[in-house]
Amino acid sequence: MTGGRRDGLRLSFGTLTVLPAGMPSRVDRNVGGRAMVLAPVVGAVVGGIAAAVIALAQLVKPDADLLAAVLGVLVVAGLSGALHLDGLADFADALGSRRDRETMLRIMKQSDIGPFGVVAIVGVLLLDVAALTACLQADFGWQALLIATTASRLTLPWSCRTSIPAARPDGLGTIVATTVRPLTAVAVTTAVLAAAVGLTWFTTSSTSTGTTASHLIGAAIAVLLAVATSLVTSRRAYRALGGTTGDVLGATVELALPVALLALALTM
Repeated sequence: MTGGRRDGLRLSFGTLTVLPAGMPSRVDRNVGGRAMVLAPVVGAVVGGIAAAVIALAQLVKPDADLLAAVLGVLVVAGLSGALHLDGLADFADALGSRRDRETMLRIMKQSDIGPFGVVAIVGVLLLDVAALTACLQADFGWQALLIATTASRLTLPWSCRTSIPAARPDGLGTIVATTVRPLTAVAVTTAVLAAAVGLTWFTTSSTSTGTTASHLIGAAIAVLLAVATSLVTSRRAYRALGGTTGDVLGATVELALPVALLALALTM
């Protein structure tokens, strides 16, 4: 692994998780772009750990799908340091204020959480748990969480594509905004899509043809809807704030996770 890619991976783990990854030897826009491109790898690691917790919970208590779902969602949130949830709350409070751009940016920098932020956090967590429970009941639980967690981090290269500038002159947005070319985002999406479909095929090929087909369709839709969530959210941020911020990136991740899980749950 080259030094630049290693620095990008360290920055990606360092900003997206609480896992020990070491400090990059340098942090600049090139490293920031690599970190965003490698974000789905981080999602796969976080999702893999959470999937293992789900599998263990089901082994100990096979009929406790809700418990397993709650544990899986909490592991993902915990390994992410709840930073994405904080970003979601800040973005929701800013948009909910219906104020001018500068006021919304100031609201997002405040440490407190308002009513819109609380509703946003509670809403996405409830959707996460409910959708994952439905996937568990369809015997596609740990796979669903692994796919959804990876797909939700796929939003980051799309949110940092060259057409979306930073909304303010400081913060994470200035390091990662406009650093990812659309063709690179497409290539990463293709890789994630292939991995999701491959995992689904490998773990469901022994079931009926109809079941396998619905799972494959669900996996593909989940990945594509995560990308669509990124496009919609970044467009809304551009109109409201003039660009992206670290909070917007975190919000996009948290919005894409329940969207992907719902896609999987509804196609099981």
